[in-house]
Amino acid sequence: MARRSVTLTRGQGSRHYGLISGFVLRLARQSAAMTQETFAELLSVDVTTIQGWESGRRPLSAVAAGDFLQLCGQLARIGAPASTGRHLREAIEADQVLATGITAGAAWVNPTRHPLAASVHRWTITNLILWPIIEKTPVHLHVFVPRTARRGPMSAHPTLSAEERTRFLDHLSTVAERADHATDALLRRQAVYLLGFDGRPDAIRWLRTEWNRAGSRRPRDGNITELLEARSASVALAVAGDSSYLHDFVDRMRGQTGDVANLNYWAYWIGELGDEQANDNFMANADTRSWAGVRLLQHLMQRIDPASPQLPLNLATLHALVASRPSLLSSHPAARRSLAGALDKLASCSDLARSERDQLAGLQYAVRAAEG
Repeated sequence: MARRSVTLTRGQGSRHYGLISGFVLRLARQSAAMTQETFAELLSVDVTTIQGWESGRRPLSAVAAGDFLQLCGQLARIGAPASTGRHLREAIEADQVLATGITAGAAWVNPTRHPLAASVHRWTITNLILWPIIEKTPVHLHVFVPRTARRGPMSAHPTLSAEERTRFLDHLSTVAERADHATDALLRRQAVYLLGFDGRPDAIRWLRTEWNRAGSRRPRDGNITELLEARSASVALAVAGDSSYLHDFVDRMRGQTGDVANLNYWAYWIGELGDEQANDNFMANADTRSWAGVRLLQHLMQRIDPASPQLPLNLATLHALVASRPSLLSSHPAARRSLAGALDKLASCSDLARSERDQLAGLQYAVRAAEG
């Protein structure tokens, strides 16, 4: 791999700078039953401007802040979801990650300028970054229901060329290999997770090597960096199709510090812990009363599918959540009934490990106790 450093520049017509946000803008416009022509007329711009935004050739990130806010407001007023502005802002952030990787390729980018090092990402932004890689529309974008007829064949997702895809994934490999374990921990962790969706044999071999380094021992008590390095490697390997390392990580994670950090991570990941975070230190906060757990309960209940490669971690997290907040089940009978059904389905699976059987039994007991 090349080891040169790059300086990012934003050339006119660089499609990947606005790929995700342009596609989200198109979804928003279609959900408001507007054609490009009528939308252009509403905004008092030329139709080629709309076409440039939606194709990514004219990135929305280059639009003046006031004009961008006006654009979001207009979309909401004409019938797009009220959350459109938030989705567009997150899409612009995803564009920055893709653009950085595609521009740099296998070259290194200074962490002070790398968007993966700027803030802890939630699942919404991460799924937007992965959208053109896995070609699956993020669930949170299902709020956009098209109400205009399509004009000819159109892609159902943002697309990267083979070269762009390779350059982005090569960049993730460079970041994962070269980022400093201490000073660049956030950059490294978020790159490692994304690398799980690479699928190439070299990437999977590297992830196994990373697990052997970071996950073969129990993280030192209170060391969030060591815990998250092991977590990222095992989750990435599960995404790549091998859940055996995730079983090992869950076994090593057990304990007060590990359980608290894992719960805080999940609460932030799904948006229940509201404040934006610039690093991972918040996960060590033993006082988890700043978030209720209702949204996390709903989220995890939908993810204890026996077929899920991340079942070991999802089930362990659900068990820790209910153990730390037993009133969740007694206060929310509908959620309790849904959980009971999901647990019954899981109980019919013959492939559960012993630790998973124990967690399942503990959750079933908690459901019965909450029924009173």
